[in-house]
Amino acid sequence: MKMKSLAAELSSTTYPGRGIVIGKTPDGKHAAIAYFIMGRSENSRNRIFVEEGEGIRTEAFDPSKLEDPSLIIYAPVRVLGNKTIVTNGDQTDTVYELMNKQYTFEQALRTREFEPDAPNYTPRISGVLNIEGGNYNYAMSILKSNNGNPDACNRYTFAYENPVAGEGHFIHTYMGDGNPLPSFEGEPTLIDIPNDMNEFADIVWNNLNEDNKVSLFIRYIDIETGKYETKIINKNK
Repeated sequence: MKMKSLAAELSSTTYPGRGIVIGKTPDGKHAAIAYFIMGRSENSRNRIFVEEGEGIRTEAFDPSKLEDPSLIIYAPVRVLGNKTIVTNGDQTDTVYELMNKQYTFEQALRTREFEPDAPNYTPRISGVLNIEGGNYNYAMSILKSNNGNPDACNRYTFAYENPVAGEGHFIHTYMGDGNPLPSFEGEPTLIDIPNDMNEFADIVWNNLNEDNKVSLFIRYIDIETGKYETKIINKNK
C-alpha cells in the first residue's frame, strides 16, 4: 500500500465525519493517536472534548441547546491497564468492559453494530493500542451496514503487529459528504506520522473543513514507559 499524506487525505473532503489515526513516530519512541469529530447539524456541532480520568468524554458546549444526546455524548477514549481504547461512540464502554472480562477486541465488538441513524447507518469505528514492556501493537475495526442495507452488518478488523516507525493508519466514518452519507470503504489508509505531537495536532486540525470540524484529541504514549502527553482542541470556546 502506498503511503499517503494525512494532510492531503483530510483536506480532500469536506466531511470525513469522525476519524481515528493510530501509528508510531519516526523515531520509534511514541505511539500516536488522533481522534476527531465533525458535525453538520447544530446538535452535532454543540460539543467539546473534556478530560475524564485517563481518557476523555464529549460534553454539550451549550447544555440549553442539547437536543438528542444518544449518539453524540459518550467517552471516545478510555484506558484499561496497558490498553488505550478509542472509538466514535459508546462502544468504547463495551470494549472496555468486555476486554476487562478477557474478551478480545473483536469479540467485544461482535456485540455491537453500526449506529441506528437511518438513512446514514453511520459506521462504528474503533481502535485499541497495547503497549507493554517496550512492545507495541494496535488494531482497528469498522462495523458498517451492507452498502446501506441495515439488515446486514459487515465487520472488519485490522491488526498491526510491530508497527513501522513513521507510519500510521487512518479510518473514518464517511467517504465524503452526501445524503445519505456514504460509509468508509476499504482498509485503513496508510499515512505519515510526525515526531512532534503539536505538529501532528496542527496537521489534523488545520486540514479539517473549517465549517464542520468540532473537536480533536491527540495523545503520544512513550512506548518504553507508558507515560503519555495529551492535547485537546475544541472549536467551541
